[in-house]
Amino acid sequence: MGAVNGTWTTEAEDVTWLRVDVALASAARREAAALGRRIGMSEARVSDLELAVTEAATNLRQHARDGAIALRLVRSRTQVAVEFLALDNGPGIDDLTGALTDGVSTAGTLGVGLGAIARLADGFDIHSLPGRGTALTARFAASAGAVGEGSDAGERGGIGDAAVPAPRTGGLTRPISGERVCGDTWAAREYALPDARDGGAGRPGDGVVVMMCDGLGHGPMAARVGERARQVFREDTASEPEKVLRALHSGLRGTRGAAVAVARFDPATRRVRLCGAGNVSAFVLTATTRHALLSMPGIVGHQLPALRTFEAELPPGAVLVLHSDGLSDRWVPHDYPGLLTREPTLIAGQLLWQAGIRRDDAGVVVVKAGP
Repeated sequence: MGAVNGTWTTEAEDVTWLRVDVALASAARREAAALGRRIGMSEARVSDLELAVTEAATNLRQHARDGAIALRLVRSRTQVAVEFLALDNGPGIDDLTGALTDGVSTAGTLGVGLGAIARLADGFDIHSLPGRGTALTARFAASAGAVGEGSDAGERGGIGDAAVPAPRTGGLTRPISGERVCGDTWAAREYALPDARDGGAGRPGDGVVVMMCDGLGHGPMAARVGERARQVFREDTASEPEKVLRALHSGLRGTRGAAVAVARFDPATRRVRLCGAGNVSAFVLTATTRHALLSMPGIVGHQLPALRTFEAELPPGAVLVLHSDGLSDRWVPHDYPGLLTREPTLIAGQLLWQAGIRRDDAGVVVVKAGP
C-alpha cells in the first residue's frame, strides 16, 4: 500500500466482505477487533471500533433489503487505520442531519446512533439515496488522534467531519459471487509537477497516477494478475500513462492478461490524461455532466494495440472515476444527488453497490479535484 497526498489510501488488498445475515453483527465485530489489534490499537480504541461496527451492522440487519460490511486496513505516510464501509439497498435516510444527532437511533440497535459513530471515528462520511440505500464509511486510527481517549470527541459528529483528512483517491473491489478473491484491482502513487519556485524540481504529492486493472476471468488466477499489476505499477517511476501502460504490458507477459487503464491527474493544470487497453470505463464527472475517456481494444500482457492518450479538463469540483465492466456503465451523476461532494472512498462504495454486477468481479477507483 502506498500513500497518496499524505492521506489514507488502500489498493484493493485484504478487503473482507460480510453480507447481511443473522450473524452479521457478531462476525463484523470480531473481524474489526482482529484488525484493530493487528495494528496495535489500545483495547479502549478497539472497543470504540467494535461499538461502531456493531451499530452499523445492526442497522443493516434491521432495515436493509440487501447489504454488506466491507472491512480493510488503510495507511497514510505516518498512520494506519481500520476502515469499514456499510452499504445497503434499504429505504435510505430522508433526514441525515437528524439521524446524525447524538442519541438518535433506529429501533432495535444499540442506541448509540450514527452521530456517535461519527464522533468516535477518526474519519466519517455518509451518503443516502431515499428509497435506494445508504453508504457509510468510518476510519479508526491505530493510535488516538483528535478523537477517543481523552479527546474533544464530543464536538464532532457531522457529515464529513474528520480528525484525519479524507483521501483524495479511494477505491473498492468486490469479487464475483461465490469467490473470495477478486481479479479487479487498483493502485495510485504520487508524482511531482515542475515548479519554478524550487528550480523546476517539483513538489512531491502535486499529482497522482492511478491504475484500474481487470484481470481476465475470475478467482485466484485473475487475482494473481492483479497482484502482479500492482507490483509493476508500484515499481515503475513514469508518470505518463502510455509509458506506465507499456511497463504493465511487459510485466504481465506470461499471465492470462488484463484490461488496464492508467490516468495522470494534474491538479495544477486541471487536466487528466488517460491511456488504456481493454474494457475499463473512465469518466470525468460534475454534478450534471459525464465526459468519457476512451481505451483502445486489447489485452495488456498479450496484445497491445496502437496506443492513444486521451485528455480532458477537470472543472472545479470534478471527479475522475475509473471502473471495470463489473459495474454497469448506465449510471449518470444526476441519479446520485450530492454524491460527488463526499469523499472518494464513499463515492466508490456507493457506485459499486448501486451499479455493480454480481455475476462479475467489480472494481472502482475515484480521484477528486480540489475546490
